Amino acid sequence: MIRITYVEDGGTRHTVTAQAGRSLMQIAVENGVPGIDADCGGSCVCATCHIHVDTPWSERLAPPDEVELTTLEFAVGAEPRTSRLSCQIAVSEALDGIEVRMPSTQR
Repeated sequence: MIRITYVEDGGTRHTVTAQAGRSLMQIAVENGVPGIDADCGGSCVCATCHIHVDTPWSERLAPPDEVELTTLEFAVGAEPRTSRLSCQIAVSEALDGIEVRMPSTQR
């Protein structure tokens, strides 16, 4: 099982396990992690699954495509180097132990 830690803006940590192939957003929703609203259900149109992924984890991910970059323009507190949409990140064994940070709000 792959271990993922979601860190709320206030520092509360939620560590869950998952199987490869699901998105970080799906895993958060399935495990009741607060702070990932996922209003569009993973369609990459709402930015309510915005997270921050720091180096070295970000270096293991494929770069965001144009659709994700455009959608991130609507995310609160988006940062060019760290912001991603969790619906666009498929979990793999290479991400075992990843920590992602959530913004203070998704609205």
